[in-house]
Amino acid sequence: MRKLWLIAKQEYLKIVRKRSFLIGTLGMPLLIGVIMLISIVLSLGGRGDIPVGYVDYAGVLQSAVLPVLEQGERMVALQGFTDESVARAALEAGEIQALYIVPVDYLDTGQITLYFLSERPGERVREDFRDFLQANLLAGQPEAIRYRVQQGANLVLRSIDGNRELDMQNPVSFFLPFVAAFFFIFAVMNAGGYMLEAVTDERENRTIEVLATSVRPLQLMGGKAVGLMAVGLTQLLLWSGTGLAGLLVIAAVSPVLQGARMPWSLLVVITLFFIPAYALIAGLMTAIGSIFTDTRQAQQITGIINMFFTAPFFFITIIFTRPSSPLITALTLFPTTSFITIALRWAVVPVPLWQLVISWVLLTASALTSVWFAARVFRLGMLLYGQRLRLPHIVADIKRRA
Repeated sequence: MRKLWLIAKQEYLKIVRKRSFLIGTLGMPLLIGVIMLISIVLSLGGRGDIPVGYVDYAGVLQSAVLPVLEQGERMVALQGFTDESVARAALEAGEIQALYIVPVDYLDTGQITLYFLSERPGERVREDFRDFLQANLLAGQPEAIRYRVQQGANLVLRSIDGNRELDMQNPVSFFLPFVAAFFFIFAVMNAGGYMLEAVTDERENRTIEVLATSVRPLQLMGGKAVGLMAVGLTQLLLWSGTGLAGLLVIAAVSPVLQGARMPWSLLVVITLFFIPAYALIAGLMTAIGSIFTDTRQAQQITGIINMFFTAPFFFITIIFTRPSSPLITALTLFPTTSFITIALRWAVVPVPLWQLVISWVLLTASALTSVWFAARVFRLGMLLYGQRLRLPHIVADIKRRA
């Protein structure tokens, strides 16, 4: 075990000290931070303080009737006009950023026309006018009823056994699974090169023979896999810390996130599945690096391997519409697709506990098998140095040792 940990430490330090790793790992949070900063600046500034005009031919709007706002909320200024030509002139002069026309037959058709110049009003403006319209239509109702209609229903999805629930009003519980899935894909693609280099470089410069005389193949492959897993966890922790910091910053200026709750059960599931999923990738990539002596050939194969891990995105429509179908259940249980499938399903429906348990067991067993398989392939590659390994050679060697 001591040699295994020494190899893992060496592999970890060799990768994290590379400039490409630092740029890829630190550059992504920096890019996300810049994008978030630009989004905050644009949301706070811009045309948010310019009023929105309206012409009410149906006689349903009163400027004194406003929606019920939560503490800290502020809606866009609304300006009523009685003459449509005057309102259009104000829009063309830039005195208002948009103009709503409520026709006479609005109560029968429900149709409203929105005019704007070159820039379409943002979601905030449209939501504020919708709330203003709802408040006027419910003007005769008590404030509690007007507030409940404005906020809508807080839909909570709960499994029949009560072990899993999903709050649709909590934006973090909806968006976090997508963020975890994209981060996992980025980690797979970013780490694929490191995993191949863990073996191919040493094979090409012939230092692998020196290592082979000092450690056993399983210790060598296991140490490299542990080191690569540590690299993946380092990336995950840095990105997660950046994401949490970004959420805190956005929550400070956005009333929508101020009441958001962190889905800790999802974070636990992501961590439990990320470790064996990354170990499975490490085992497969190191095995490919042991089979092919040329790095370019190995990189071509990794593209196909990556497809097996990113395949759930091709079925994202089915995941949203039929998340419990047999196909999606199979993707949940299959080792290479389980992580992303569970993350995407978590955003729309509770995942049954039995599927989580079986999926994790299969994924962990596959990860251990991949590391063992990489060690067998590495040993055979040393015996057939300079020759391309073929599947019959690998199967025959495994049968013989068994």
